[in-house]
Amino acid sequence: MKPKTTERLRVPARAKLTLSLRVLGARSDGYHELDAEMVELDLADELVIDPEGDGVTIEFDGPTGALPVGSENLVVRALAAVGRRAGVHVVKRIPVGGGLGGGSADAGAVLRWAGCHDLDVAVSLGADVPFCLVGGRARIGGIGERVEPLVPEARSFVLLLPPLAVDTAAVYRAWDSLDEHRRRSGTGCNDLEAAALAVKPDLARWRDVMAEATGTVPRLAGSGSTWFVEGTLEDLGLERVERLEIDGGIGRVRAVRTAAPPDGGT
Repeated sequence: MKPKTTERLRVPARAKLTLSLRVLGARSDGYHELDAEMVELDLADELVIDPEGDGVTIEFDGPTGALPVGSENLVVRALAAVGRRAGVHVVKRIPVGGGLGGGSADAGAVLRWAGCHDLDVAVSLGADVPFCLVGGRARIGGIGERVEPLVPEARSFVLLLPPLAVDTAAVYRAWDSLDEHRRRSGTGCNDLEAAALAVKPDLARWRDVMAEATGTVPRLAGSGSTWFVEGTLEDLGLERVERLEIDGGIGRVRAVRTAAPPDGGT
């Protein structure tokens, strides 16, 4: 289905937050079976889509990082998956390698713009893309292709965005190498936590500094690097805190809320 207009459109690509994650096991094809609960956040990239253009450009608004703009870029791959060409300018606000599904959110936004709601197409781009296509709040199964929408809930969270990027594939490889006890040794809601700490040991220092600031043990978002605590800045006594520091490294503190399912980007 083609978009109804050739005008440039501004399409939000909302971050996802994984509230719980169980890794049920590795499959013979290398993928992992999951049982997770995810919610969509009001933190979002913005895609400016020109149906008459071509190519992808990226502007970093807040977080920094490096992203490819060639054939491996998820926006490029999403356009190819639906047989479309367009110029897409991505205003990047979701941190790269933060476990918040930034690339998947961008791909999901492209699929919605193109009128594609096929979860098989979505999962061919990445395990988080089906949820980012559906949005809202959902239980996730399989390798990410099973999305069971749940009743939305209005909830607030505070994120700590460390100056670290974590490679999701490396975290799953580390999970494969852990014994059963270590796989379940995190906070109890995210089976990838121990593996992420094995890949990026400095994550523990950011966890601890957030725990000290909030008085609450934070949870890891997906494969990391973001840590989060439920509540508002006021609830957690962080009204005047915009960042936390370790040895000169700056972790940004960001208040977010859950978002309603997307309306198709129109």
